[in-house]
Amino acid sequence: MSIPFGYVSPEQQMRDKADYARKGIARGRSVVVLQYEHGILFVAPNPSRALHKISEIYDKIGFAAVGRYNEFEALRLGGIRYADINGYNYARDDVTARGLANLYAQNLGQIFTESPKPFEVEIVVAEVGDSAEEDHIYRLTFDGSVFDETGLVAMGGQAEAVAGRLKERYREGMPLAEALEAALFALT
Repeated sequence: MSIPFGYVSPEQQMRDKADYARKGIARGRSVVVLQYEHGILFVAPNPSRALHKISEIYDKIGFAAVGRYNEFEALRLGGIRYADINGYNYARDDVTARGLANLYAQNLGQIFTESPKPFEVEIVVAEVGDSAEEDHIYRLTFDGSVFDETGLVAMGGQAEAVAGRLKERYREGMPLAEALEAALFALT
């Protein structure tokens, strides 16, 4: 039996898609999300007045993204619709970052496996709780993987270098001004 011209094994196809998405994400500017004494801080350098990497999704739930703007904007708008409908149909407290992270993971996973071109995005969904122990930060990658993060997240662009500089200055329970200073130091 001969292998048809242009055949690519499923494993190689998934590796190629992952490499493609990682390269697209790495071209963008980094975003930092970190916990401070009274909440969660989102910081992103943004020279554009029209394109925004950071947004509120619902009451105490924020969204940050890196990668292709049109792709993460579609995800953000879908998350807002999901939150509004569930908050209206059930109760406002039923809308959680975990629920949104699961929704995004399903969408990203389906696009990664079924579409010839994966989304070139990485996102964070974070929820401020009544105490620091109840705060939640979820990082989602282009393939639908979800990571429950603690304390800080750096993504996009030079994420590893930014995370390294951020870890130098980060400590639990930082005041807002100190957390902002650490984030700006890490991003520059």
